[in-house]
Amino acid sequence: MRPTREHATNTGQTYMVTTSTWGRRTLFQAEPWSKLMINTLYHYRGSAYLLHEFVIMPDHIHVLLTPLTSLEKAVQFIKGGFSYRAKKELGSNMDVWQKGFSDHRIRDASDHRLHVIYMRQNPVKRNLCEQPEDYSYSSAHAGFELDGVPQGLKPIALGAAVGAPEGAPFQSKTTAPSDDVPSHNKAGNGVARLMPADKTNKTA
Repeated sequence: MRPTREHATNTGQTYMVTTSTWGRRTLFQAEPWSKLMINTLYHYRGSAYLLHEFVIMPDHIHVLLTPLTSLEKAVQFIKGGFSYRAKKELGSNMDVWQKGFSDHRIRDASDHRLHVIYMRQNPVKRNLCEQPEDYSYSSAHAGFELDGVPQGLKPIALGAAVGAPEGAPFQSKTTAPSDDVPSHNKAGNGVARLMPADKTNKTA
């Protein structure tokens, strides 16, 4: 089950952004790729966005952030920065990202809580770990420094819900073969839209 989505407005709000690899290839299953992705997220933290949560799945990523520039530019830094470093540091010339990206503006504390749980449960639902904190490529894992949640979005009793077998009581019950399904891509140097088609896709 997924949280419902709300269109981005680029007004300094907090968003969950989802990006997918080209052709849903499991590039981030390789440790060097996952570690470089995390390093890239932290490289632009504080200059392009505030970083609140993230999870690096084998074929896509979720990032909860507050842009310090436009949302499109923040995503461009993440995707473009990683692609550049993958060529330079991993010796890869392959296309990394699909076009477009999915975003959801976080409305309030309850909405924030639902999306954090959704992100942390991704590795558990994909049988990559037993508990969210066991997954090394998630901010749920110990040791990652994160920016504080903006005022008004502070989570409520996250600990009790994280790890629940059925996940959060998300409003949308759209089913899929995995945790995300691409749809409605739009041209641009970006990544696939991975959420229900209730808004237009962004390019970045």
